[in-house]
Amino acid sequence: MTALLLALAAALCVMGAFHGIRMYRAEVKLPSDLVLALEVGSTRTSAAGSVIDRMGIRYAPAVLRMMGPARVGRKRKQIDMAGNPGGLTIDRYAARRAVYAALGGVGAFAMLINGQLVLALLMIAFGAFWIEVGLWSAVRVRRDDIERTLPDFLDVLAVVVSAGLSFRQALERVADKYRGPWSDEVRITLRQMDMGVSRRQAFDELRQRNDSEQVAQFVTALQQGEELGSPIVETLIQIAEDMRRADAQNARRRAARAVPKATFAVTTFMLPGTLILLVCGFIYGANLDFDAFLGG
Repeated sequence: MTALLLALAAALCVMGAFHGIRMYRAEVKLPSDLVLALEVGSTRTSAAGSVIDRMGIRYAPAVLRMMGPARVGRKRKQIDMAGNPGGLTIDRYAARRAVYAALGGVGAFAMLINGQLVLALLMIAFGAFWIEVGLWSAVRVRRDDIERTLPDFLDVLAVVVSAGLSFRQALERVADKYRGPWSDEVRITLRQMDMGVSRRQAFDELRQRNDSEQVAQFVTALQQGEELGSPIVETLIQIAEDMRRADAQNARRRAARAVPKATFAVTTFMLPGTLILLVCGFIYGANLDFDAFLGG
């Protein structure tokens, strides 16, 4: 029976390999955003990611239909908030969901045949949530990077504006000196303004693309200052000070939450382990005869 299962698994692996090679070499009409991503794949995604995209792109439309328009819109917004990591688009997301789901399903079936229920559940979780975990992590990392950069960016921007440049020119000049997600977002906003989008709408879209309270605070304060006629330099300096104050408060909150967690870890794991180690050391050093205690 074991030999039969191994032969069946080997046959499935060979068939899957041939099918993957055939799909990889087949001429498939790809969406425009995926074509762009694959053309510059050496700089925007790995070779393995490119292969996965090509394997799953046939099933991307079906995945998007199953998700529904509302969920597709939310996922598209989440991908934008993550900064399109590795050139990720909604079509590539759907392609990877299809491939990971297939791998997770095949792995779970193989584990169930061997009676390994826990590993089967892990394979199912991999197929369902692996790309979601990566996307959530990219959103968090990008948000933290933007919130670290924004106060210093605003300080430099205030200095450049006070030197006599207009806000639009100063924004472009300072964005060229920075590297990272925030400067990318500023350049996108500037290009939108160059294409005729109003300044208010461009900054509203900037706020929508980023899951950051500081970005929302910056856009709101900037628009309110513009409506009230406040000097732009004073507005920028005040926003930067408020952000640093909020960062300090958040740091204190994180430190306050870390103390109970550390105490729990020490009392639950380290203290019992230390006591067991000490007791065992004393018993081993005393050369006690346990046969005498047990009546042996």
